[in-house]
Amino acid sequence: MYTVEEFDKEKTKVMNYIMYKKRTEYEVKNKFKNTIQSDMLYDIIAYVKDVGYLNDMDYIDRSVKEFIALKDLSIKEIEYKLLTKGIDKNELEEYVYNNKEILEEYEIKSAENLLQKKQRTMEKEDIKIYLIKKGYNHQTIKEVF
Repeated sequence: MYTVEEFDKEKTKVMNYIMYKKRTEYEVKNKFKNTIQSDMLYDIIAYVKDVGYLNDMDYIDRSVKEFIALKDLSIKEIEYKLLTKGIDKNELEEYVYNNKEILEEYEIKSAENLLQKKQRTMEKEDIKIYLIKKGYNHQTIKEVF
């Protein structure tokens, strides 16, 4: 076991890490797995989740909104980026399902933006291949062309 003082000291480190930049549960576990004993780390994570500082669904929502505002990505690319952050696949699928219309609209706009950019330097077929490689679905590509 551990003392309350030890718990508070380590909790402060975890909180500083989370507050500096929003993190996923996976990122927190990875960062501290070698420096905080596992039972204490488990308790700290449970605590910060309970008080609302660590929530993977909020992380997904915030990240997707950021991607929509700043980047041209396919839904597949968004999913991949979030999966690499350790987001649970089921939570991600649930989010995508619940926000399908918004994400599909965004994907079409993204594909249109990429089409506009690439038209100057690439042939139509090459752009289609490029979009397929970036994870855009065939329906979206068809619609954009």
